[in-house]
Amino acid sequence: MYKTTLTLFLSVTLFFSAPFLVGCAGNTPTSNNHKSSSDSRNSSEVKKRTTVTDYLLPEASGTVVYGNDTISIDASNVSEGYVMVRHQGGVDKVKLQITTPDGTVYSYTLSIGSFETFPLSGGDGTYHLDVLEHAYDQMYAIAFSQDIDVSIDDEFRPYLYPNQYVWFTAEDEAVAYAASLSDKSSDDLTYVEQIYDYVIENITYDDDLAANVQADYLPDIDRTLTTKKGICFDYASLMSAMLRSQGIPTKLVVGYSGDAYHAWISVYLTEIGWVDNIIEFDGKSWSLMDPTLAANNNSKSVAKYIGDGSNYTVKYSY
Repeated sequence: MYKTTLTLFLSVTLFFSAPFLVGCAGNTPTSNNHKSSSDSRNSSEVKKRTTVTDYLLPEASGTVVYGNDTISIDASNVSEGYVMVRHQGGVDKVKLQITTPDGTVYSYTLSIGSFETFPLSGGDGTYHLDVLEHAYDQMYAIAFSQDIDVSIDDEFRPYLYPNQYVWFTAEDEAVAYAASLSDKSSDDLTYVEQIYDYVIENITYDDDLAANVQADYLPDIDRTLTTKKGICFDYASLMSAMLRSQGIPTKLVVGYSGDAYHAWISVYLTEIGWVDNIIEFDGKSWSLMDPTLAANNNSKSVAKYIGDGSNYTVKYSY
């Protein structure tokens, strides 16, 4: 039976380093034996999902900005579920920490010179932002802090826009290919199947990158599409971007399976809701099964490593 797996995993040391792979509409018969030509034409039409062409893309609107001469925090669109931050100073390294209303601290490495987008994935409430500049060794000093009150208009918005970990633009080849797969899909579920099949069948695991990846590594979806290889962070980012660009809310989730650090995705489907820990769809029902097995030729060591999924613990959602 045809099976589709929705969750991708990643084993990491600090950030994503150990080599660990991821991995229908039917026609309803009618009892009317005397259909009109119009009825015949309608019954032969193939159902097709509406392909998104007007992509949700973040912008630093400049209407609400906090900062100083070198730091800009653009909070103009927090109701859309994101904030944008830019550092234009002369330091070599900059960190951003975002503390959500429940106290969870998200840490990022900032690029120098341009705005980057970060999700407000903790829902409504007060967020605290710290921009930290490298001082010496592994020490950073707080250069600017700001509290921001957030009320998000749509709970799905943080998981539809691009962000630093799931970055895409209208010009990306991966976005264009995602649209072409949407054109071939009858509904959202079929589209999710198409995206999964493409990624798992065409992207191979990069063991060299996994062995040498740096702590501040960021995925690049077009690089993954072109080279057809990457670590599991790349798998998850590519799938998330292709799904988000077509209007399907998708979380890139980082957490634990037992003591192992992983990343995977969670997809929202209207008929089902968030697909969390319910891993595989066989065409009729959802069941719990580890998706990495397909990519690892049913490796028993992988099955033992992950277990049955009941020990998954989400730490961060991007």
